Amino acid sequence: MPDPAMIDFLRSSPAVSLDARINDLVQPLTTALSSFIFFSVDVGGASVPLIVVWLMAGSLFFTVYLRFINLRGFLHAVKLVWPKRSHSQAEGEVSHFQALSVALSGTVGIGNIAGVAVTLSLGGPGATFWLIIAGLISMTTKFVECTLGVKYREIDDKGVVSGGPMYYLQRGLARRGMPRIGRVLGIFFAASIVVGCLGIGNMFQSNQAAAQIYTLSGGAGGALEGRNWITGCVLALIVGLVIVGGMRRIARIADKIVPLMIVAYVTGALAIVLMNITRLPWAISTIATQAFSPEGVAGGVVGVMILGFQRAVFSNEAGLGSASIAHSAVRTSEPLTEGFVALLEPFIDTVLICTLTGLVLVLVLDQETIMGGGLAGIELTSLAFETAIHGSSYPLSAVAFLFAFSTMIAWAYYGQRGWIYLFGRGAIKLQAFNLVFCLFIIVGATIKLGAVLDFADAIIYVMALPNILGLYMMASEVRHDLNDYWARRDSS
Repeated sequence: MPDPAMIDFLRSSPAVSLDARINDLVQPLTTALSSFIFFSVDVGGASVPLIVVWLMAGSLFFTVYLRFINLRGFLHAVKLVWPKRSHSQAEGEVSHFQALSVALSGTVGIGNIAGVAVTLSLGGPGATFWLIIAGLISMTTKFVECTLGVKYREIDDKGVVSGGPMYYLQRGLARRGMPRIGRVLGIFFAASIVVGCLGIGNMFQSNQAAAQIYTLSGGAGGALEGRNWITGCVLALIVGLVIVGGMRRIARIADKIVPLMIVAYVTGALAIVLMNITRLPWAISTIATQAFSPEGVAGGVVGVMILGFQRAVFSNEAGLGSASIAHSAVRTSEPLTEGFVALLEPFIDTVLICTLTGLVLVLVLDQETIMGGGLAGIELTSLAFETAIHGSSYPLSAVAFLFAFSTMIAWAYYGQRGWIYLFGRGAIKLQAFNLVFCLFIIVGATIKLGAVLDFADAIIYVMALPNILGLYMMASEVRHDLNDYWARRDSS
């Protein structure tokens, strides 16, 4: 029997744009999925999603269990990745710097520009404080999962690496006498990331990049009104040309683009902060005060805390396991070294870049505009930049495009590894995945932000269920390896 929703979609009036039709078809699915994944309980008037509690509890546990390795190992991590060091004789496909660049290209995306604005529009300036706290403790989770990603990776006879949670769940739990549980969790994760890569690493990125280009083209009444699919097609073509080359091509592009786009964005944000340096103490005070005494936020302190934590996880992906797929490809014979390199990600992504975005918004725009001005996402951040520096929305659009592009190529790789784990190797199988991924870029560019956020948040968080469970079960192994690593370094 034909699907009634599809019939309505095909019969819809020609006067309705293609963008609107696609959005109307997708929105019901994303709403239902979001309601299921984000099952919440009421705490002091705040709606607290249990999945966010699951992630933050894990980050806090690992931070304490490993005695704050996120802070103790920070300088060691910097030494490992800078200059661009590489164990050239070890197995793997990329250097420490390239692995970090690919992983950062997956996390430093439109969410750093648009996602922070969405969070502040809902929770006010105080959400920035909880973003920072979440970013700091998330560093340890990233350390654990990326260490295990390298330790349990697989390398084929051509030197191609496959790694990530599906492999350390399967192989790590098999070592503990639980091969069936490990295999089930590995399949669950792989299936989740194949679907999840279409949300956070694809549709959200193309949606916000298209929104920025739409605004620059004249907005309503402009050349792209109802035609954001054109931007989606261009993005899909560019991304497709890169991802067919696998990890090595992605890494070569990422280690050029990622430092450039981070430096460009941080420079612009710092310039605005310096232009408003006399108001900086007030902005910091406002962020700190409203973190504990928020105004107009449902649930008060708990509400704004959850908003900050949720957006931090969306930004740096700690606990989701995705970045360990990229780090698994590093050339090293010492898994712990890549764990140290990986802990830099949440610091760069959340503590540095997201905080700067929050400061720009608080310094330039009043709270009424942030929370009640009718803007959200990248439009709000763009307004702040344009208000501070006339004409800055144009370079911001270029940076946003690079953010979106780099995130999509990284997440395409993550999806490819999950696809291979589920269906095996083969050129035709891999190109089928690449085609589907590129088609979803076009879909993401055409639907509304609300639908994209619902879909992206829901799918990305479900990956944390098997991943965090596995990390708990292997935490003692990581601590043992860490103690052994320090002992060997001290004796050498």
